[in-house]
Order: sequence, then structure tokens, then C-alpha cells
Amino acid sequence: MSSDDIPLPALLGIFFLLLALSAFFSGTETALMRVNRYKLRHRAREGHRGAQLAERLLTRPDRLLGLILFGNNLVNFFAAFIWTLLFLRVFGMMGALAGTILLTLIVLVFAEITPKTWAAARPERLALVASRIYHPLQKLLGPIVWSVNLIAGFLVRLTGTRPDRDEGQELTVAELRTLVTESGGRIPNRRRQMLLAVLELEALTIEDIMTPRGEIEGIDLKEEWPEVVRQLRASSHSVLPCYRGQLDNVAGMLHVRKLFQANGSNGLNRRRLENFLETPHYVFEHTSLTRMFSDFRRGGGASSLVVDEYGDIQGLVSVQDLLHEISGGLIGDSSQEADENEVQPDGNGGWLVDAGANIRLLNRRMSWRLPTYGPKTLNGLILDKLGNIPQQGQCLELGGFPMEVLETSENAVDRVRVMQATVPADPPTSATQTGI
Repeated sequence: MSSDDIPLPALLGIFFLLLALSAFFSGTETALMRVNRYKLRHRAREGHRGAQLAERLLTRPDRLLGLILFGNNLVNFFAAFIWTLLFLRVFGMMGALAGTILLTLIVLVFAEITPKTWAAARPERLALVASRIYHPLQKLLGPIVWSVNLIAGFLVRLTGTRPDRDEGQELTVAELRTLVTESGGRIPNRRRQMLLAVLELEALTIEDIMTPRGEIEGIDLKEEWPEVVRQLRASSHSVLPCYRGQLDNVAGMLHVRKLFQANGSNGLNRRRLENFLETPHYVFEHTSLTRMFSDFRRGGGASSLVVDEYGDIQGLVSVQDLLHEISGGLIGDSSQEADENEVQPDGNGGWLVDAGANIRLLNRRMSWRLPTYGPKTLNGLILDKLGNIPQQGQCLELGGFPMEVLETSENAVDRVRVMQATVPADPPTSATQTGI
């Protein structure tokens, strides 16, 4: 039986079938290489069969590509052979030459560009379907594909690459930050801010989130006993440092709730209080928040006193402070948020700001871009900028915001007016600059 005995409609049917198979191979190659590995792994762990097969195939991308390219080239060459027979029978030798050019355009449009573009827009859907086909096909054509991969693998190894290693799938912190930032509407804003806060923990230190020494609420054990009881009942904190005379003479940390649960209000006395004191835990002020998180997980205490390089107490930090930082104020002590009284509109498009306000909390609440890599309060930032105590009415600019000093005391700036930014602030480059 010669090719002339095959009807033209049959040859056309075979050609279009081969063209469809070529489009399938091209599209699925793009889909499987482009599919999100993390979403695929998530669906595989949920028990999705297609995702499990796709993940298994992608553990050896060299074998998968060998299988796809073998099938794609096989059907493309066969399609070219059928197309040549068609044009020779209909148009002769000159027709076969023109048919070669036409075939190139047909394959390029219908078997390459179109299916690959479609697959790139829907990689997961196509990859999950294709994996159910390629998994048995890989077993069926295993010996052939293995031989091809053996030769190709040898050539690839000559370039210093190991095809059996799936490298480059781990993401750096910077890449994760970019991924979360550019997620758009796929992740709600609140969750996106929490994820960014977690990623920035390494760039922040305890000094950034601690309660400063001057704002620590504690119990002076040298006070009269009725005053001590009054302070205990009035405190909103669950853990308080107890000291004698001054904060540097710390006697221990007191869990207020446990104390009252064990003794009640009437059975409480000074001796029982001191028996409930726990050994204080100290941390260095420049310790990163990731290290602090690890310490708390190992049972470092619910609260720790923050010390500087000389051993002097600089502040207090707690688990609630860390949760507050990660959640952006959703969890933890709400007293850490910039007080509404600290920032008030002045009626002319600006704001009246308490200079003792924490810069990072101001940035968070007002969406400002004041620098946070130096002083922690607006007062400190102004003094650092000017180098002296300014006079009332003196003006300056910080982070693109014009400011006017309204009130000062003997050794600090008390109140300033902040005007609208004259130029957009430079985009932040790290959490230590933005106070996220």
C-alpha cells in the first residue's frame, strides 16, 4: 500500500490530530515548568492526586523535559511528513516547498505560541491534568527517555550542572518580602502587614519595641504597704518589676494575677508578696527580635528587663510587645499605640504632635516616613538634627515634613507642628528605616 492510496481527508485528519498533540506537549511543558511549586505542594498535602503526581514528576525535571520533548518532536516530525505528502499529491514539488513555509507558520501559531500563552495564564489547571497523563507515559516510554536523558545528562554535567538537583527553589527573606508586597489583593492588607512584620523581625532590635525606662511601671518595695497594695490593684499589667529604692535595685518580677489568685486581697502581706517574686531575666538592648522570640520560646520569661553594654536598665520588653509588633497593633498592649492625644489636627492641614511620641508608632499610625534608624522619639530626632535645644518658633524639616517647634522645656522639645510633606519621602529600604 502506497501513500497515494490514503485518502486526502484521512491525511488531513491525521495531520490535525498530530498538530493537537504538538499543542498539548508545548502547552503542558510551559504549565509544568511555570506552576507555583508552593501552591502545588499545598494541594498535594491536601490529598489532590493530580498535584501529588505533578510534584513527583517535578522532582526530576530533566526526565520530565526529556519525555515532553521526545513526544513533541516525534509528533512534529510526523506532522511534517504528512504535510509534505499532502502538498506533493496536490501541488507537486514546488507546492511542497511552499508548504514547508506554511507549515512553519501553522506550527508556530497553533502548536507553540497559542498553547504556551494559554498555559502560562493557567499553569495550575493544565499541570494537574497533564500529570495524570505523563505519569503512566513516563513508565511506558521509560527506556527510551532514560537513554535520551543519559546522553543529555552527560552533556549537561560537562557544563558543571547537576540535573538531578532541583536548585533555586528556596526563597531569601528579600524575595519573600517582594512576594508578599506584590501579592496585591490576593492577601488581605492586615495579613500582608503581619507577614511583612514577621519578615522584618531580624532587622529590628529589642530597643525598637521596648518600654523605655522612664515609662516602666513598677513596685517600690520601700513604699508603705498600703501604697504598694494600691499600686498593685491599679496596675493594668500582668507582670511588674519590683525594686528597692530605684529601678537598678531589682528584687524580682511579680506576676500580679498569680499573686492575687493565691492570696486574695485580704490575705496579702509584704512577706507573701516577696515570696512570689521571680528571678528577673535580662536581655541586651541590641538583641534582634528573632533572637528574642527564640528566647521566649525556650522559656525566657514573659517579660525581660533590657540592659545596655554597661548593665544599666534601659527598658522593659514582654511577649505582648513582640505580638504587638507582629500584628501591627492588633494583639498586645494597646497602650503602645500612638495616643490619639499625641497627634491632633491643627485645622490648617497639619498636625500638633507631642514630641515625646515614638517615631515608629507615628509612622505606623500616620503613614509617615520619618527615619527610625537613630533616636526613637520625635524629640530625640529633632535634637539629633539640630544639635541643641531649639527655641520656640524654630523651623526644620525631617523626612520631607516641615516642622515648627511650638513648646520646649529646659532640656527637651515638648510639642511641634508638622506640616504636609513638601516632597514625597524616599521609599523605605528596610524595617529599621520605616518602622513597619
